[in-house]
Amino acid sequence: MTLGVKNIILSTINAKWIHPSLALRLLKANLGSLEDSCEIIEFNLRQPLVEIIGVLTSAGSRILGISVSIWNNTATVRLLEELHKVWSSTGKRPVVVLGGPEVSHLQPDAEIFRYADYVIRGEGEDAFRELCENILANRLHNGQSSSVMPAPQFTNAENADVSKIKSGYHLYTDEDAAKKLIYVESSRGCPFNCEFCLSAVKEQGGALREFPLEPFLAEMDVLIRRGVKTFKFLDRTFNVNIKRSLRIMEFFLEKVKERKKRQDSLVVHFEMVPYLFPAELREMLSRFPPETLRLEIGIQTLNGEAASRIKRSGGMGQSFTPEEELETLRFLRQKTTAIIHADLIAGLPGEDLASFGKGFDNLWLALSDEEKPPAVTRELRAEIQLGILKLLPGAPIQRHNNAFRMRYNPAPPYEVLETSVMSKDELKQVKNFARFWEIIVNRNLSSDYIKKISGKPVFEKFMALSDSLYARFGRNWGIDRNELLEAVKNYEFI
Repeated sequence: MTLGVKNIILSTINAKWIHPSLALRLLKANLGSLEDSCEIIEFNLRQPLVEIIGVLTSAGSRILGISVSIWNNTATVRLLEELHKVWSSTGKRPVVVLGGPEVSHLQPDAEIFRYADYVIRGEGEDAFRELCENILANRLHNGQSSSVMPAPQFTNAENADVSKIKSGYHLYTDEDAAKKLIYVESSRGCPFNCEFCLSAVKEQGGALREFPLEPFLAEMDVLIRRGVKTFKFLDRTFNVNIKRSLRIMEFFLEKVKERKKRQDSLVVHFEMVPYLFPAELREMLSRFPPETLRLEIGIQTLNGEAASRIKRSGGMGQSFTPEEELETLRFLRQKTTAIIHADLIAGLPGEDLASFGKGFDNLWLALSDEEKPPAVTRELRAEIQLGILKLLPGAPIQRHNNAFRMRYNPAPPYEVLETSVMSKDELKQVKNFARFWEIIVNRNLSSDYIKKISGKPVFEKFMALSDSLYARFGRNWGIDRNELLEAVKNYEFI
């Protein structure tokens, strides 16, 4: 990669090449007069470290800003450690500024901060611009520090005024538009208080803030005309404001129909809560053609006590029951063509394996009723995304640690290792189950197997299958697809 020398480099290590960072584009777009002095350089987790180091050390910037998430924390620490060695040998280094959700609540002695000059906690559109202006004007840092690292300076940034910040959508490249998944946001924050989420930390998420609607839609129109095929909304709860949600969905539905006439594709992905589905929203969702709408539905748990314990049992004057959530999923399966991703979390405080298994079965039954079995095509139309509880730095769920003997892995992604009601071995089993479920069911390894388990309680049987597969292969990753398929077929006859 050949770059012109820029004063500011904004970088991150994305999970995959197809996932460009909206955060970096927002930071660059809001640099004011410094925007032209900034270059965005993105990497992905599969890239060789030596390649990333070579690009960044040759960039010659005065400021290096890095966005850190839970998924790239470890990779970023390794990168900074190696960069520090290179910079130490030359006696020069750029000013290193860290930001992003992962560093906003870490303790000041976290390893990653050893290599930082400045850390911005919270939303950085304004704070990063002000910091860069001061650094480049030599008011804070001359940009040519020695190999001796002082303690970083922390800035607690205020939440941005979304009506005033400049969008970064124009910074998606033509390659991004043509080949990648494009992230957009029509709102920030969340009115709910689920304790495993950073939205429950009011200075991090707080009340819902909505971007001005018509300018937002105008920018979506530009992206569509540029050829974007897949939009993923970052809104944590897209269906909070029903009137606004309907307006956005109507806009995209019109664009979907226009693309369809040209035999071209357009897909939009929203994250919704299952207990805010009035009739008008249901009617809108039923109008989307097949393979154009993806819905991520946050179930998390169907244990009412666990939901209440982590403050997931209602909000905004709403109350709901597990049956109401399941009814929403049955509606989506039966009356829409949406591809449904239903999230479920194992290891919540007070929920044991039996309760989790019952919830899993009820969720699967709602998504795979016998009257209308899952469409086994290129992609399963309804899937369960099973995750293990994570203790995000700063998340309020840590208040349950003592009462429920919650023990977490101290390394990212901070997954729970055991609780007072779910043992270490049980959680290992569930984690193994989740991986094989993803490979076999969500990715349609065997359509025959999916048809056989549709409309039936499956948790105990699939747990036995996943245990058997792990015993045979000794791992749940890197398994040849044909060997795995053969093992699944043979297991069914045991």
